[in-house]
Amino acid sequence: MPNTPERPRRIRVQRDGPLLIEGPVEIVGEDGEVTVSNRFTVAVCTCRRSRLLPWCDTSHRRRTKRGDTA
Repeated sequence: MPNTPERPRRIRVQRDGPLLIEGPVEIVGEDGEVTVSNRFTVAVCTCRRSRLLPWCDTSHRRRTKRGDTA
C-alpha cells in the first residue's frame, strides 16, 4: 500500500536490529549514491556490519554481547 498524506510511510525501529521500512524506498548515501528497492518492506542496516549496505544482511545477529562466554 503506497504512502499518502492520509497514510504516511511506516518505519519500525528494532532494538539491536535493522530499521524496517514500508517500501518502495529510495535511499541516498553519504556519497550521494541512490539505492532503490521496490519490495513491500525493506530492512535497512543500522549496525554498519552488513556487506550489502544500506540493506541488512543479518550481520547484527553475529555480534556477541558483553559478558557472553559462548
